[in-house]
Amino acid sequence: MAIGVFDSGIGGLSVHHALVERLPQADFLYLGDQANAPYGGRPGEEIVALTRAGCERLFSAGASLVVLACNTASAIALRRLQQTWLPGCRRELGRPVNVLGIIVPTIEAATGLPWEHEAERRGEKVEKLDVIGVFATPATVQSRVYEIEIDKRRQDVAVFSEPCPELARLIERGEPREALQACIRGHAEALRKRIGRYPDRAILGCTHYEIVADLFREALPPGTPLIHQPTAVADALTAYVARHPEYDIGDGGRRAFMTTGEAADQNGLVQTFWGAPVRFEAA
Repeated sequence: MAIGVFDSGIGGLSVHHALVERLPQADFLYLGDQANAPYGGRPGEEIVALTRAGCERLFSAGASLVVLACNTASAIALRRLQQTWLPGCRRELGRPVNVLGIIVPTIEAATGLPWEHEAERRGEKVEKLDVIGVFATPATVQSRVYEIEIDKRRQDVAVFSEPCPELARLIERGEPREALQACIRGHAEALRKRIGRYPDRAILGCTHYEIVADLFREALPPGTPLIHQPTAVADALTAYVARHPEYDIGDGGRRAFMTTGEAADQNGLVQTFWGAPVRFEAA
């Protein structure tokens, strides 16, 4: 058995890297749906269907838990899969399986509060707002998941999201640093104009963006804190598996990388981020 990590492409490797560091003894299966990447501009029903297919592939390969290391899949597909598909999948497989997302731990990290917490609505005027900027795919931005869920928990936080339609595709292709830098600077400036100033903190709301986090730091004012999804997800998953021993995550330290696209070594951005070449085998 193993932990499965699913993304539309290479972005989920940022989460996968953090999980491997935190749980080195566990077995991991990574699946990038590169044949259909990116997900950010796709209709919701397609995102649900593609995410379900990825989870099915990982369960069939021996995963007991699947982490959706993709904000778009987590925002659009996770709840549907948990409510309407997973119960039948468990009966069919005859073993405990589950699908987890990355938005819940990100919101917990952004608010400093547990997911179960909801703020009391007192109608009092907030003197100073903490402004969080979210850089994400169009589908994640349209879902308004960060605005809705953070507002439930913190009345002193305002969230502004900036859709980045092409950025994940550029990262997936391994475009030159200059092209990525120009794209990120443009989105940071667009967000500044919408808010009227730069945000106090920022969420990189697509796991692809973590691979070029240094370029976001350059585009934002010096010292602007970034809320790192990989760290938040690794913390949450470590606690989850400790609470749920029914999920067998293996203990052989196995690593496998699969793709729905062509088997190949991944681009230089990935190699630099990972610290070694990464080769995806055909799923």
